[in-house]
Amino acid sequence: MKAELKKLPKSQVEINFELDEKEFAEYWQKALEHLKGHVKMDGFRQGQVPLEMVEKKAGAENVLMEAGELAVKKTYSKFVAENKLEPIGDPDVQIVKIAKGNPFLFKVTVAVLPEIELPDYKEIAKGIKSNEVAVYDKEIQETLEYLQKSRAKFSQVDAPAANKNFVEIEYTNKDINEGKTVKDRFILGEGGFLKDFEDNVLGMKAGDQKEFSAKFPDNAINNLGGKMGDFKVKMISVQTMELQEINDDFAKALGVFESLVALKENLKEGITAEKQETEKQRKRGELLNKIAEKVKFELPEKMVQYEQERLFEDMKNGVISRFKMTLEQYLQNVKKTEQEVKDSFKLEAEKRIKDFLVLRQVGKAEKVEVSTAELQEEMNKAVKNYSKEQLEKIDMGQLREYSKGAKFNEKVFEKLESFSLGRSQTGEAK
Repeated sequence: MKAELKKLPKSQVEINFELDEKEFAEYWQKALEHLKGHVKMDGFRQGQVPLEMVEKKAGAENVLMEAGELAVKKTYSKFVAENKLEPIGDPDVQIVKIAKGNPFLFKVTVAVLPEIELPDYKEIAKGIKSNEVAVYDKEIQETLEYLQKSRAKFSQVDAPAANKNFVEIEYTNKDINEGKTVKDRFILGEGGFLKDFEDNVLGMKAGDQKEFSAKFPDNAINNLGGKMGDFKVKMISVQTMELQEINDDFAKALGVFESLVALKENLKEGITAEKQETEKQRKRGELLNKIAEKVKFELPEKMVQYEQERLFEDMKNGVISRFKMTLEQYLQNVKKTEQEVKDSFKLEAEKRIKDFLVLRQVGKAEKVEVSTAELQEEMNKAVKNYSKEQLEKIDMGQLREYSKGAKFNEKVFEKLESFSLGRSQTGEAK
């Protein structure tokens, strides 16, 4: 067998194969053997038809195509393994020459994972420093007040709505939810809704209806930023909130704390852990960016396109679930075509694919592997977040691949962090 590999742009390769007459004749025989099991002829049990009769019955053209298919599959797979290529997706196969008793020539074009020459990532990791993590009394107090409000007692009143009241409303606006009725609940005066809107709701009693215009915030979606919108509002209920005093009794009512001091200490630990996780992710992002910016290689176009599609699907699902509108309505509002929106994700898709490939290459250089036990542990953590009904719909093969990838990335980052001189610090409450 002769094979010649040629590198193409965008991380593709072209491989030209040539099998001589003898080599292709072997595949001709294999094709006959394969077809033998499917040919039926009177006087012979299935699978016992002589090969010369199989060729006549099946037809020389069918045997030829079967031989070609077997030769392509076997030859291509062997070449990929021997040359340690990592193909992306199915190859594009072009038959150049095929005939019985002649050499068999074919050409394969396929995207492959690129060769990546890493910089001194250990030295880069040493230069990544940690920011101090500190928890302040103000943050603890804000969390306490959130807990206080979440456990408030509500009493419905027949009185005009005032600031600090909890209100339930229904409203319509032609630019929101296709003009259909929307229900909402919030505390007046705490910025949970448009300021102009809340100002108009003040003074409404349960059962009251009102029409007014309110200004959308500058960062509103669907080109509504800064514009005036017409609303029809109905007040469903007005409720006062009775807040429990934040003291030892309040802490004990939560069930696991002996005192307010113990509750504050617990909140401090939780906020600290959250901030440390945020700082860890920031450092990892900085580290990966600094390594990636020193690496130059062509990205596989297929991988970028797949990631663009995935980002687009995430956006589409978010539009449907969060903004209660169809993709067509969204495209009309932003005045873009579906392809233009997909194209807008190209830079983000390219960055994600590059980061993925660089992290993968670091893992290979450091011989990072995920053991069976580690993979099972990662999968067990993932399934805990699903209900029984959701688990029945999950593709366990995809979950396995996702879990393996997540654990691999975590181990690579941990390896990189082991080279870093920076260490996280925990500040005291101030």
